[in-house]
Amino acid sequence: MSAMDFVYNLLVALHLLGMAAVVGGWIAVRSGRTVIAPIVWGARAQLVTGLALVGIAEAINDADHTVNHAKIAVKLVVAIVVLAAAEMGAARGRKGKDTGNLLDIAGGAAVVNVLVAAIW
Repeated sequence: MSAMDFVYNLLVALHLLGMAAVVGGWIAVRSGRTVIAPIVWGARAQLVTGLALVGIAEAINDADHTVNHAKIAVKLVVAIVVLAAAEMGAARGRKGKDTGNLLDIAGGAAVVNVLVAAIW
């Protein structure tokens, strides 16, 4: 395994952990707990590691690391929705305000992004 493959695989693991934080935090919130920080940090990790994965896949440029640009564009838009909803929900929570549906939007959109990744 090359150093680039190791970095790529490490980023995949971090990307999956970010998704787990968003979806797990959302499930915790839905069950009555106030766990907002993991959702925000997970959403941030998803966006950063996703962009890094695309960049590395483009740089490697072999059959195992091809990039479907349409799929990546959809996933990027959804990831921005997740991050924006998580950040706005966290800001409202810090001010003692109701987060409304923002955390549901973040969690639901994160699940949609997983489905796009797995099914497309």
